[in-house]
Amino acid sequence: MIMSRREALLLPVSPWFIGMSLFISLVINMLLGLSQALWLPDFLAVCIFFWGIHQPRRVGMATAFILGLWIDVLYSALLGQHALSYVVLSYFAFSMHRRLLWFPIKEQMLQILPFFILSELISLLIRLGTGDDFPGWPVLLRPFIETLLWPLANLILLAPQRRAHDPDANRPI
Repeated sequence: MIMSRREALLLPVSPWFIGMSLFISLVINMLLGLSQALWLPDFLAVCIFFWGIHQPRRVGMATAFILGLWIDVLYSALLGQHALSYVVLSYFAFSMHRRLLWFPIKEQMLQILPFFILSELISLLIRLGTGDDFPGWPVLLRPFIETLLWPLANLILLAPQRRAHDPDANRPI
């Protein structure tokens, strides 16, 4: 298969970059958790889902579970609430990673929106099932904002892997 000019081959991703991006998204979540705004997106969920699609063997369900437990402890949430929602996100990312990468970003956004909604519903149902109050309607905006962050995540997290454009008649790749 001959690739078109707009499809670029990516360099291998560094494990350090994956770890650093997960750590930075964890720190952003910690800082956003201080504001108590319910509509703010979960950057760690977006990052876990992104790496689950692009590097499913490096960032899997175990990583999602550990980071989810860490978020539960940081937010003083029910232990396992975020862990379960992150594991579900990671599972669906792994199950559709080959298919999703064939689509352009806009179609990817349409396909990942139900998974972010499902993740938020799992977390919400666990909260409501344990007797917590309904947090408010702005919490339902979170999956849509996370989906809108998908092109930005693709741009930022794939940037170190993109090759420099070096046109050469003898080397088309």
